[in-house]
Formats: sequence, structure tokens, C-alpha cells
Amino acid sequence: MSLVIAVGTSNPIKVKAVETAFRRFFKDVQVLATSVTTSIPSQPIGIEEVVKGAIERALKALGQVSEAQYGVGIEAGLIHVPHTLTGFCDQQFAAIADRSGKITLGGGPCFEFPPHVIKRVLEDNVEVEDIMEELSGIKRIGELQGAIGWLTRGIVDRHEISVQAVIMALIPRLNPSLYGLGKL
Repeated sequence: MSLVIAVGTSNPIKVKAVETAFRRFFKDVQVLATSVTTSIPSQPIGIEEVVKGAIERALKALGQVSEAQYGVGIEAGLIHVPHTLTGFCDQQFAAIADRSGKITLGGGPCFEFPPHVIKRVLEDNVEVEDIMEELSGIKRIGELQGAIGWLTRGIVDRHEISVQAVIMALIPRLNPSLYGLGKL
């Protein structure tokens, strides 16, 4: 029987990341993209908004796909990090929700945007993706390599950091006896 996972996004990079992460542990996986909306702003700021967005995406995706055993949400945003150049890092969080109502979370690596990017986000209420499209000249950068791909000169891309966030969210499900969860 196939493990069916609903992902709360239409972003192909995030959908592929969920598939990649789950396939590292399970052979028969079917990943279905669902378009969802969340209550958070389009540019999440603060860990609370980022995590809330990931959870809402996971729950809404699970609610839209009746055959899914799991719903997955991935949300990226700016979080406050002391001692950084700008006071912020960008980090992705993944949430995995199941039919019993349990949610597991995981985060990916975080990185800083250039100071003028953060300044425009905070002062002009512009989304990071829009600024990075202008800076890089790459349209729809968030659906391609992501800003991280451009900033690292292609060494790390959005797919890779999204996979890592999903795997981190899978840890309690891969070790259910350690976390008081039922079998995956």
C-alpha cells in the first residue's frame, strides 16, 4: 500500500523536497500537491509565524486529500537571531500532521540575507522573494534554486534545505517509541 502524503503548496521545489525526504525512508510514496492559504502574512517574520504557517499548511493539505495519511507544510521566513549582521536569518520549518492530530516539526539550516534586503522587508513591507528576484535577475527564484541557491553560487539550493527540514520533522516518526508516537 502506498504512503500518501498531501503537501500544502503548489511550489514544485517544496513538493519535490517532500517526495525526496520520504523516499529516503519509504519505498512506495505518493505525494500530492494542494493549494492552501494560511492566516500568516506573505512574508512571515518571527519563529511563531513561520511555524504557524507550516502547521496550517500541513493541516489544510491533510484535510483536502482524504486518502492521505500525512499532511506536510513547509514555510520559510525571517527569524530573530542574536549576533547576526541584520538580526535575522531565513529558516524553513516543516510540519507533518497525521490523522490522529499529532504534529511533528523540523527546521532546516538558516542563513542571512544581505542587510539591504532585510531593511526593505522591514521598512517597505516587501517580500524577500521579490527583492531577490530584482537582485539576482531570476524570475520566480523561489520555485527554482531559491535565494539560497543564488547566494551560495549553486552549492546549496532550496530543494536541499527543504529536504533537510522535512527529514528533521520525520525524526519522531522514524523513532516512535522514543517520542510516544504510534508506528509510521
